[in-house]
Amino acid sequence: MSSIDISNVTKRYGSKPAVDNVSLTINEHEFMVLLGPSGCGKTTLLRSIVGLETIDSGRISIGGRDVTSLAPRKRNISMVFQSYAVFPHMTVFENIAFGLRNQKVPDAKVKRRVGEAAELLHITELLERRPAAASGGQRQRIAVARAIAVSADVLLMDEPLSNLDALLRMEMRAELKRLMKELRVTVVYVTHDQIEALSMGDRIAVMKDGQILQCAQPLEVYDRPADKFVGSFIGNPPMNFVNATSPVGGPGLMGIRAENITVHTTPHDGLVGEVSVLEPLGSQNLFTVRLLSGETVKLSTRPDLYLEAGSQVWLEPIAAKTVWFDPASGKPIGTGR
Repeated sequence: MSSIDISNVTKRYGSKPAVDNVSLTINEHEFMVLLGPSGCGKTTLLRSIVGLETIDSGRISIGGRDVTSLAPRKRNISMVFQSYAVFPHMTVFENIAFGLRNQKVPDAKVKRRVGEAAELLHITELLERRPAAASGGQRQRIAVARAIAVSADVLLMDEPLSNLDALLRMEMRAELKRLMKELRVTVVYVTHDQIEALSMGDRIAVMKDGQILQCAQPLEVYDRPADKFVGSFIGNPPMNFVNATSPVGGPGLMGIRAENITVHTTPHDGLVGEVSVLEPLGSQNLFTVRLLSGETVKLSTRPDLYLEAGSQVWLEPIAAKTVWFDPASGKPIGTGR
C-alpha cells in the first residue's frame, strides 16, 4: 500500500506557519499535484512528507503506517529535486545505482534494476558516460531513473522540469505521465506551472498561504474554482472577473474563461467594449477588450478572426460556463444565470 494520509499538519518557521493545519489524502497510485505560487507552502509540505522537515503538529502516514517521526531513509520514498543533483564524477550507471548501493543491494540486482530504469527513460546508451556528456533533458532522465530504480512506495518530485526549456518541458511532461502510469507508483508532484498541473495530475491541490484552497480533478478546478484566487491562478489567460448583478440579486463578480465568450462585431445583447490589443497565437487569437465600465477582459477566438485595435465588439458570455463570486470574500455564490 502506498496511499498517503496527511492529517492536520502544521510547520512553522518562527511564528509564521508555512503549512497551516493541512489535511490531504493521496490515493494509492494517484498522481497528485501540489500547485501554487512561490511561498505558498507546497515544497514545505513535500519535504514534510519525505521527512526533510520536522512538522510542529499533525500526523503523516504512508500505506497506513505512521511515519511522522521516522527518518527519511525509513519511509521508502524516492525524491527528484529541481536541480538534477547528478554526481559528475560518476558514470550514469553509478548515478542511477547510487540509492541501490546505499541499500546494499547485490550487484546482479543492481545491474538489472539500473538497466530496467535506463530502458524506461530511454538513456541506456548513456550508462557508461559521465553526466557532463548528457543534455539537460537527459540529466533529468538520469535523476528520475535513479529515483525509480529503488522501487520505492512513493515518488516525490519538486519542480523537476523547471530548468528545462519549453520544448523539453512539453516532451518530459508526456514522458513522465506515461512512465508513472506504467510503474503504478504514487506520485506527489510540486509545481508553480499550471499547465503542468492540468496536463499531468489526476488531482490538483491548489495552495495559498500554507493552506489547500481546493483539491479536485483538473477540469473541475479549471471550470469550477473554489474561489477567486483559484480562478485567477489556473488558466492561461486566467479567468476574467466582471462586476455585474449576480443570479441571486445584488452585486457579484462574474467569472468567465476567455474561450467561453462569444464575440459579435455588430450590436448584440451582452457586454460592450473596445479591442485594445490583439495577440495572434497561431492556434487562436487572444484579444484584450476594455469594457465601457473600464474593466478589461481577455477573450480567445478562432485564428482567422482579426479585429483591429479600436474595433467595437459585443461580448456574450456563455451562461452555462459562468461562475459567480462574492465581491468581498471571493467565494462562489452560484453558476450560470
